[in-house]
Amino acid sequence: MVTSGTPAAVAVHESAPPARWVVRVAHIAALTAVPSGIWRITMGLGIPVGFDTKGLHVPGWFSIMCIAMSLGVEGLTLLTLGLVKPWGEVVPRWIPLIGGKRVAPLAAVIPASLGAAVLMLLTIPNARGFGGAPGAPTGLALAVMDACYAPLLLWGPLLGIVTIAYYRRRLN
Repeated sequence: MVTSGTPAAVAVHESAPPARWVVRVAHIAALTAVPSGIWRITMGLGIPVGFDTKGLHVPGWFSIMCIAMSLGVEGLTLLTLGLVKPWGEVVPRWIPLIGGKRVAPLAAVIPASLGAAVLMLLTIPNARGFGGAPGAPTGLALAVMDACYAPLLLWGPLLGIVTIAYYRRRLN
């Protein structure tokens, strides 16, 4: 129940709050894209990371694409937090047309489940690393690139865990 004196940013849960371990898992999932984003931005800024960037306009449009892709991916990882935060249950009031309305559980569960499945399909084939890919680095540079992209292997499964917890919490 929301009273008239309650700030719009504070939503009251009708369902039980998420377990602490689920909140931690959601935060870890949100951080899985940070290392690869930093690596990608570094490459986009023209700092040598071992990847062949000849003909890619660095600095230039390719740099903008690397930064935009990194920010976009991190934005998607942050959506995982909606499964453990109040804005995952009640749309913030400042959002036009739908602000203040409850989020239908399946409106979050279906895209999150599909996202987790797609992430696993995209990342698991690269679990062995990127060696041999056209233009990929070799040696130490490849090890650094693989280490930066390895956390992405966790994003899909962690998102799946948080999604199941959200579903169980919201529908029980």
